[in-house]
Amino acid sequence: MSSINKVILIGRLGKDPEVRAFENNVKKVSFPLATSEHRKDKEGNKIEVTEWHNIVCWRNLADIAEQYLAKGKLIYLEGRIRTRSWEESGVKKYFTEIEASTFTMLGSKEEGKATERQIPNVPPPVIEKVPETTEPDFTDDLPF
Repeated sequence: MSSINKVILIGRLGKDPEVRAFENNVKKVSFPLATSEHRKDKEGNKIEVTEWHNIVCWRNLADIAEQYLAKGKLIYLEGRIRTRSWEESGVKKYFTEIEASTFTMLGSKEEGKATERQIPNVPPPVIEKVPETTEPDFTDDLPF
């Protein structure tokens, strides 16, 4: 059986995408993406916990990201986790990022026109607990 390396995120860009061009017209765009969740601390106070993800887009997806994405923009993103390592002064260093395979811009068109944007809170999805049901006992209803 093969393995799966898939990441799905919905979050806001922490800053405008940074663009780098390489040989053979290969383009790389990178940006931080914030995902937030709300929970309660020990005292019952509601707190927001934000996780930052390093995102990288290559080639055609990088062209689209460069053209349409900006700080504060809400996006849905799919990709895979990539970890790079190198040695610096005898110490092995690691850097983990999400290599995007696709993304979809979310939010209103007006939001995309704003020049100065703050990263607003992204509420967590509402998950309703389905009540547990017990399976009915059909052993007495057999026709034979």
